[in-house]
Amino acid sequence: MRKPPKKPTMRWFMLRIWVLVGLTAVWVLLWGNVSAANVLSGLAVGLLITVFLPLPRVPVQGKVHVLSLLNLVIRVNVYLVMSSFQIAWLAIRPGPPPRSAVLRAQLSVKSDLVLALAVNIYNLIPGSIVLEIDQVRRLLYAHVINVGSDKAVKQFYHQVAVVERLLIAAFERDSEWRPASAEELAGDPETEEAPQ
Repeated sequence: MRKPPKKPTMRWFMLRIWVLVGLTAVWVLLWGNVSAANVLSGLAVGLLITVFLPLPRVPVQGKVHVLSLLNLVIRVNVYLVMSSFQIAWLAIRPGPPPRSAVLRAQLSVKSDLVLALAVNIYNLIPGSIVLEIDQVRRLLYAHVINVGSDKAVKQFYHQVAVVERLLIAAFERDSEWRPASAEELAGDPETEEAPQ
């Protein structure tokens, strides 16, 4: 015999509202103008998505530190601007094309969520793209442009280490981090049926 599902909490409801608002905003942006028809159709599409294609619960295993997160955002934006100029220079400079390589980087992040954030950050930075992730060993294989010298290779590894350190400071401090429980990994305990 199973217990009936728990009633949705206010937190669950507010999260769904924010997802609906975000999906509606994306819909309006995709259409290019704000009109009543676009907003209403965006709400309808967003409602269909949230009801029929709900996202699974992502277990959060630490706390977010706002100042560290701000530092991470600033540093990543600096890397974005610097790398964009470097890639633009490589495209217009005279001479042979730059040497590229696939480099392996070891990360020490603990949660899959932070690993996914790290991969997304590395993919955003021009000049590198993550080709493969070894989730168990926390290895990234990235294609990197302009690694013709030891200095360039060291610069890539330094950049990876800085981003990793900032991610850990923002999301995975050792004093506050805990592994997700089996219940958190299984699904949303607020709305799921639990076996008796």
